[in-house]
Amino acid sequence: MSLLSHVDPERQQGVRSRLPGSAGGPTLYGMDESTNPPKPDSLNDIGVLKRREVEARIVAPLIERFAEEFGQDRVTELARETVIDVARDQGAALAEAMGGNGLTEFANSMTNWTKGGALEIEVREQTATTFAFDVVRCRYADMYRELDVPELGALLSCNRDGKMVEGFNSDIQFERTQTIMGGADHCDFRYSLDSGETPVEIGDQ
Repeated sequence: MSLLSHVDPERQQGVRSRLPGSAGGPTLYGMDESTNPPKPDSLNDIGVLKRREVEARIVAPLIERFAEEFGQDRVTELARETVIDVARDQGAALAEAMGGNGLTEFANSMTNWTKGGALEIEVREQTATTFAFDVVRCRYADMYRELDVPELGALLSCNRDGKMVEGFNSDIQFERTQTIMGGADHCDFRYSLDSGETPVEIGDQ
């Protein structure tokens, strides 16, 4: 028997129109059917280190379980592809949030990653066309080891860096030859922008 069978027929259409998912009415959880822009990602407000810890605690058991079902190599590759796609999109969003996509804006955005002493860096060179620094302490690497998932460090963190800056500004060249996560005593980050390239100021449209 219909749940509306006891309702006066003239009122049934009105009731249905207000049911989740009904034409002209709200969808499940009170959301309408129109396409709304996604809510801006503000999770970096808690600091990227804490964000990566939350992600690792969720993703690690998922990857382990999926690997048992579908094979470690395939699952790892899919995770890698997904992470770099997300990183590229986050780089574009970061440029918009910083109001520009030059190396000055990129350098200023580093506070997201160093918050709470998450990274200790030594700047080697910083100009309008060069941003070079070494990471001499990485609490991200410490965190992955403490969670007993050191292999996820490169996948979930280091793996993002090149694609994120590509999304931020595809003209910026990125080079890194070693990482603490990979066993080195420091990470060598080198970003450069050809002097002929003009950074873009990004404002409200």
